[in-house]
Amino acid sequence: MKYIHKHIATAASIITTYNGEMPLSNYLKQFFAANKKYGGKDRKFIAHFCFLYYRLSGACINLSVEETIKLAIFLTNDGVAFADIFPNEWQPFVAETLQKKIASLVTIQPALNVNLCFPLVNELSKGIDATVFSLSHLVQPDLFLRTRPKQQEKVLRKLATADITFQLVNDTCLALPNNSKIEEILQIDREVVVQDYSSQRIGEFLTIVGTSQISNVKLPISVWDCCAASGGKSILAADILGNIRLTVSDVRASIIKNLKNRLAKAGVPIYNVFVADIVNAKFQISNSKFNLIICDAPCSGSGTWGRTPEQLYFFKQNDIARYVHLQQQITVNTIKQVATSGYFLYITCSVFKQENEQMVDFILQQNPNLSIIKQELLIGYDKKADTMFAALFQLKEPI
Repeated sequence: MKYIHKHIATAASIITTYNGEMPLSNYLKQFFAANKKYGGKDRKFIAHFCFLYYRLSGACINLSVEETIKLAIFLTNDGVAFADIFPNEWQPFVAETLQKKIASLVTIQPALNVNLCFPLVNELSKGIDATVFSLSHLVQPDLFLRTRPKQQEKVLRKLATADITFQLVNDTCLALPNNSKIEEILQIDREVVVQDYSSQRIGEFLTIVGTSQISNVKLPISVWDCCAASGGKSILAADILGNIRLTVSDVRASIIKNLKNRLAKAGVPIYNVFVADIVNAKFQISNSKFNLIICDAPCSGSGTWGRTPEQLYFFKQNDIARYVHLQQQITVNTIKQVATSGYFLYITCSVFKQENEQMVDFILQQNPNLSIIKQELLIGYDKKADTMFAALFQLKEPI
């Protein structure tokens, strides 16, 4: 490629000025808006090289930014396309698998320790293969879609007609290359929901609620999505549970505005909606009890850093404790609203034990009348997906 060295240099220059205060994708948009000399292909490669740097930077010892970018290019599938930029001793390995490339670099590039792609391995939840998880950060995760009820046949037909590559993961889940352009082909939120594979697996927990005694009555299941954000879990709950009376809340009015618009587009009615800081110790909802509370808690997001590797680069280990404090306060304030025989579903997109299984211990210690029905680390790093954690509790007696 004619301009690859210039693109690597430009990416290195961007990286030296980027401080992590906004998502890298937003920062790049601002950079290219202010520097209009870059064409579409130029922007694509420069942005790609920036993300590659953050995928590998933690594993490189005493290497410059440009050297790290070249090493990341070599380790990924880009290596064959850009082979002429690599030293002669790397050339025999350009077309090899990632594992063979890494093995070759032990001698020819000792400044690399791929296990440090994710340096916080001592914080990982039980069941995570630290080496495989670390290496997964070198790979861009897929785009996952969940087909809405009775929409799959139509969705598959549209994708086939548009000649878009996809893999049918299960009855409702599709995996597509991350850069797939689907907005003009599919009706987002009506026909499909853009939702990661592991996030879709939250449906397994909701199915337990849907087959329980509380769903056998004619009354709708009262559901409170207490940290609703963009509303993906609310739509999932409506699709799986069917007859629900939905309450949604979040901390900012702007989030609620976007959420209401999305749920309306998805055809999911809202019974009640409000803005609230549920971290506040004085928070309360008067005279409201719910059959199900969904708590997709604010967290480190560490299970999603394969999509946003810059967040791993700028994350500080002591930030975990800050998120744990938020999670503890939120669960204390919301669990009291669970109705007798009702459920509390705790969710994170974290891989850290302090936010996951240790939070389960905290919840059970604080609420002895709760029992754990199901908990699972939802591993996605071996499927080009996010990794999440979920735990479903049930209240046997009033708190």
